[in-house]
Amino acid sequence: MRYSLGTAAIAAGKSKTTIQRAIAKGRISAEKVVGGGYSIDPAELHRVFPMSNIDTVSCDPKLDTTRLPDETPELRAKIDGLEAMLAREREALEEVRADRDAWKQQATALLAAPQKRRGWWPWSRS
Repeated sequence: MRYSLGTAAIAAGKSKTTIQRAIAKGRISAEKVVGGGYSIDPAELHRVFPMSNIDTVSCDPKLDTTRLPDETPELRAKIDGLEAMLAREREALEEVRADRDAWKQQATALLAAPQKRRGWWPWSRS
């Protein structure tokens, strides 16, 4: 089934003018029909303009599908346990980062310290 200009605009979620401009600029190929309108291939239209979300099933406005179901005590306990575990993991991560920084500081200090110069004579200890 090919689109007319109006149905193409609805399918793409654009205005008829936008679709007509795209045809005029050559971004979309369309055939002129006898009545002066256009016949647009759906694949050609959606190559340039992605398909818009069209509700095919009407929803009862009284129903709120975005609301979460009421929490059960089991779910609350599980959430609390996971949050406690996350807090412990964050503390452990901070400890690891502190250890890393301490080792890095120690390595930097060792590299920055002047090296002890060894004497040329093997029996001299300087």
